[in-house]
Amino acid sequence: MQNSKKVAISSEFITLGQLLKEEGIIPTGGAAKWFLREHEVRVNGESEARRGRKLRVGDQIEISGIENVEIVAE
Repeated sequence: MQNSKKVAISSEFITLGQLLKEEGIIPTGGAAKWFLREHEVRVNGESEARRGRKLRVGDQIEISGIENVEIVAE
């Protein structure tokens, strides 16, 4: 079963690449392109492969086989 967690942000948004790095899923921001090519990631139920995708409060992110994340306000 995948982990489910909430990630708090204090700004208007966080990019998908930043989220992957901050969650320790990828070692560097540069690894985001590779990761998104090799793994299914869904934002609000839709497949997403752009590392620059802006994630805002209320967004639901599913990282296949790893974890589910909800973006919340800090």
